[in-house]
Formats: sequence, structure tokens, C-alpha cells
Amino acid sequence: MKGLGVGLIGTGYMGKCHALAWNNVASVFGDVARPRLVTLAEVNAGLAAEKARELGFSRSTGNWRDLLNDPEIDVVSVTTPNAFHPEMAIAALEAGKHVWCEKPMAPHFQDAVGMRDAARRAGRVSAMGYNYIQNPVIRHIRRLLDEGAIGTANHVRAEMDEDFMADPAAPFYWKSEASSGYGALDDFAVHPLSLLFALFGHVESVVTDMVKPYATRPLKEGGARQVENHDIASTLFKLQGGISAVLMANRSAWGRKGRIALQIFGSRGSILYDQERMNEFQLYLADGRAEEQGFRTVLTAPHHRPYDRFVPAPGHGLGFNDLKTIECRELIAAIGGEKAHLIDFEDGLRMERSVHAMARAFNERRWVSVSELED
Repeated sequence: MKGLGVGLIGTGYMGKCHALAWNNVASVFGDVARPRLVTLAEVNAGLAAEKARELGFSRSTGNWRDLLNDPEIDVVSVTTPNAFHPEMAIAALEAGKHVWCEKPMAPHFQDAVGMRDAARRAGRVSAMGYNYIQNPVIRHIRRLLDEGAIGTANHVRAEMDEDFMADPAAPFYWKSEASSGYGALDDFAVHPLSLLFALFGHVESVVTDMVKPYATRPLKEGGARQVENHDIASTLFKLQGGISAVLMANRSAWGRKGRIALQIFGSRGSILYDQERMNEFQLYLADGRAEEQGFRTVLTAPHHRPYDRFVPAPGHGLGFNDLKTIECRELIAAIGGEKAHLIDFEDGLRMERSVHAMARAFNERRWVSVSELED
């Protein structure tokens, strides 16, 4: 079977992550044809050529539109800054390509609607880059919830904290621009939101607060610029089925590096998870003798599939890039017409609707029903 022809736009952190996944997916899973890394696009031809050599692409270009009419390319990875996602994803879909786009969909809700509509018209696979849902731990937690292991879930707390914007002396860059979105709410908090979406379904109603810990940031050339979005966001909301939930996100939390913490409380137990310890979770079951009850730590192992495709022994652990390789395998499955564990543009828009409802709740200082946001 001929492997998919791949085009990649962007070679920053996530661009390299996509390239590693495309390079590794056939070796890890062994049940798909090796993708053909056709063309890499970057902001200029020189950088594109350099990155194509590093990442294994046959050709390079300084113009991303060169990928659109290339018959060798079946699928395009879009890994550029958020504001460029709509134009690139829609153009690729209209050119008949499948699309794998990093999150979030778009800073503006109507642009996200346009991406969803383009995917519907094209009839091609459209996948969002929410690779945390691919963690074997998260898949197992979903299984526990489906089996009723902790009874009926009644409250969920989700937190995401990192410190890449904690230093007030750090220079202004595009993540603080209004054109990139609301800040912590959409560039950041969509990751724990994706986990909640995968575990519980849609958000129904929200009320939100957002904070700018630093009103300005210094410019490299001197002077300062106003920060245009918010680095801290806190939301109360109701999940599908009326489950009470809290979401807190902070991009300026000193000491936190990659924390996505979930606490799930049910009628018969609780589940705790933290992305900084992504190869384990804690389970409390309210059964047996009270004096012997307590949280137990469960380490990932080959029976937490597809962990077994990477490591043959328990407790050795997977990493961030491994989750992207799993996501790549799911994308290939979807393109092949198989059932896949992905967030496509349809579900991605449902998440975007939740985020924009949260922003409306902040601006209007009230509870907002997600259904208020119409396509």
C-alpha cells in the first residue's frame, strides 16, 4: 500500500512534533504504510530547505500555497501560529487535502465556523492537534468512567499551569497579541478542555473571570507594549448531563512546567491525574473496610494500549511526542475510513463554541449558555 503524501507548514515546536510523528508512526505501529514526507513550507526558502533536511522532507518551499496543487500531497499538517490556521486549513481542504491542524482552530469564532464548513464541503478528514487525549492513561480513565468504577461523576476540577509567561521581564511576543486569541483561555486552556470533552462530552453553560498579571511587557528594541490578552482564566461551568465543573488556567505560574491536573469525584470514588506525571493516575474506591481505604497509584503498562507499541515493560513511560505519534496513527485510521479517536473540526467547533462562550461570559459578567453562540 502506498503511504500518504505529507505536506508540513511550519517548523516550530509543533511543526517538529508533527514531523517526528510522521517519521515514526510506521515504525511504532507496524500496521500502516510509511508516509512519504513530500514538501515542507516555512516563512522563507532558506529556512525551509534547512528544516526539510533535518526533518526528512524531499522538497521545501518558502510559499505554503505550493503544497495545494501538488498531487503527491494527500494530507497537510498546519502548525503555524493560531491566526494563520483558518486561511491555511480552508485552502488545503478546498484543494482536496486532508488536514491535521494544531489547536486552537482560530482566534475568531466565525473563522472556526468557516473551517468546519470547509471540511464538510470537502468531505476530507479534518483533525485537531489535541494529543493529550491520546494518553493511554486518559483512555483508561474513560473506560473506568464508562464502567461506573467511581459511580456517578458529580464534580470535576481541571487545572492547567505553566510558567513560560511568569517573568514580567520576558519580552512581548505574539502570544500576548489580541490577534492570537484570548490568551490562557483558548491558546492554553483548550488542552484540559479537550480532556473534559473526551471524558464527559460538551459544555452546557459557563461563567468566567480572566486576569492580566502584567499590563505591559518590554520590547526587545526598547520600550514596552500593552499586553492584549489574559494570562490567567478561571471558569465555572456545567458539563453535559449537568456535572459541576471548574477550569483554571495560568500561563504565569512559576514552578509549573506542564501541569494539567484533573480531579474527578463520583458517588463511589475519585480519580486524580496530573500531566506532569503523565504515566500514572490515582484511583480511590469507596469499598472494603474504611480503615484500609486510600488512593492507589496505577502506573502505565503494556495492557494500557497503545503503550505496548512503544515499550514492552510496565512503568517505563511515554512522552509528549509519543502521544503525537498515537494521534498520527488515529489520523491515518480516519483517512482510511476506520473509526478513530480524534477531535475533528466538527467537535473542534463545539470546543471553540465553549471557549467563546467563556469569553462572552467574562465580557458580559454573567452565566452564558453555550447554545447562545450560533454558527
